[in-house]
Amino acid sequence: MTSRERLMATLRGDPVDRPAVSFYEIGGIPMDPSDPDPFNIYNDPSWQPLLSLAEEKTDLIRMRSPHMQPSPDNCHDEFFRSHREIVNGSWITRNELHICGRTLAEVIRRDPGIDTNWTIEHLLKSPEDLELYLQVPDEAFEWIPSVNNLIESEQEVGERGIVMVDTSDPLCNAAALFSLQDYLLVAFNRPDLFHRLLEKCSRALYPRIEKVSHEFPGRLWRIYGPEYATVPYLPPRLFEEYVERYTTPIVQAIQAHGGYARIHCHGRIRDVLPSISRMNADALDPIEPPAQGDISLREVREQYGDQMVLFGNIEVSDIENMDPAEFEAKARQSIHEGTAGTGRGFVLMPTASPYRRTITGRTLLNYLTLIRLIGA
Repeated sequence: MTSRERLMATLRGDPVDRPAVSFYEIGGIPMDPSDPDPFNIYNDPSWQPLLSLAEEKTDLIRMRSPHMQPSPDNCHDEFFRSHREIVNGSWITRNELHICGRTLAEVIRRDPGIDTNWTIEHLLKSPEDLELYLQVPDEAFEWIPSVNNLIESEQEVGERGIVMVDTSDPLCNAAALFSLQDYLLVAFNRPDLFHRLLEKCSRALYPRIEKVSHEFPGRLWRIYGPEYATVPYLPPRLFEEYVERYTTPIVQAIQAHGGYARIHCHGRIRDVLPSISRMNADALDPIEPPAQGDISLREVREQYGDQMVLFGNIEVSDIENMDPAEFEAKARQSIHEGTAGTGRGFVLMPTASPYRRTITGRTLLNYLTLIRLIGA
């Protein structure tokens, strides 16, 4: 089977010649080792063997979001300003919201040796700030998606894999406006106000999902954000309120056009799996093993494997830090648990990707072990 055939058969629940294997972001998100930008960690020579391994040996799942352009009624620039500069060797981005005579600010830092962004000041810091944010007209968040880049990515990857449409859910967009502490305080103590925010985020997001799923039907999607409402952050009843209620319409819109909805949820998922099942998700990732997670892949396979394709179960910290012999034993266990008995399908995959500039020999060796064990 080609990688495209293998992945699509897995999503449908059809037999495959072997389990698919993905390195998640490696081979997933765009990485250009030829770009000399000092903030591009992937131009370090230590990354090159791993990038080549992903391109040549894994079942590629390109992670892409549609390009966006403002709607004719979009008034975003009337309320939001953004400024970016290098300070002490790091990119500093300051985003401002100007409303009702006040200025709310968000500050983001990006360092040259790490492929991540650090939010060092969040836009909303209190329920009063949220009240102001809710006064921003919905038109400021109206963006029209184009699927042209998704089609181009699919043509580029060919039979080596598939394109997965990447989207946040309303909870992700809402929670990210706050620090974790302030988000939890509002979500716990002001559910009335937080529901108004989720409704606002939904009004912006749902039409985009519908348009893309209609114009790019039958593809895999990843929906991220539900982990904001898992233990120890929020109890399962609030997962039902903040995820099941607002993310289910996304799942339904994707499936209405023949697509496959994959829920992305790190951490302790045991108590929210019933909600995810009720959402009728087609797939789930990354199913972190204990102690980062709180349920084994074997249990998830036994209880929900007939409904959902299971992605993941290889902790990225184990890839980076574990002795190769110990790592091989753990990877063998994941493959066994992910394929034992009956089930819709399994894709061997790390829970995330390394994000530092240097890839060690141990890390590369452990990635090679995944390829060898799966028979790719």
